[in-house]
Amino acid sequence: MFKRLYDWTLSLAASRRAPQALAAVSFTESSFFPVPPDVMLVPMVMAKPERAWSYALICTIASVLGALLGYAIGALLYDTLGNWLIRLYGYGDKMENFRQLYQEHGHWIILIKGLTPIPFKIVTIASGLAGYDLLWFTLLCLVTRAGRFYIVAGVLNRFGGPLRSFIEKNLTAVGLVTILAIIGGFAAVKFLF
Repeated sequence: MFKRLYDWTLSLAASRRAPQALAAVSFTESSFFPVPPDVMLVPMVMAKPERAWSYALICTIASVLGALLGYAIGALLYDTLGNWLIRLYGYGDKMENFRQLYQEHGHWIILIKGLTPIPFKIVTIASGLAGYDLLWFTLLCLVTRAGRFYIVAGVLNRFGGPLRSFIEKNLTAVGLVTILAIIGGFAAVKFLF
């Protein structure tokens, strides 16, 4: 199963429409979509390592724009769409605790969670709900998302060949670890807050 999915993803990553799809996934992941852009970024950089930095830039810009949509959902639409999304992801009862943490540690929450597999949409919606300063929110999102995507692109650009060999030899294990990391990110937010 993972082999067919891996081959399909690599073929998509090499297509001429891949950058637009990467931007769409990066944008939506920051505001409502559950799948992180790394699922596309990794195979795209592995397929075309010479484009690693442009792919990281696409992810960064689209992710920050998506974060602004997430912020707007939290600030303007929390009673309807925002609350529904938060409850859909199982964090409805955690939002008040999360909002209180913003009083003291808002900047650290944005910076740290933007680098992790913890769903960033929870952070963006909560930032809007908490009324976190929009300028600081945007700057912190830019820093943390650029850091995350440029680190991934840099590692893959530098070690892509050996990593690709490792992934292809251990595809099932890598696939399972990836799925567990995504699930673990959602669980971490649920149990930490």
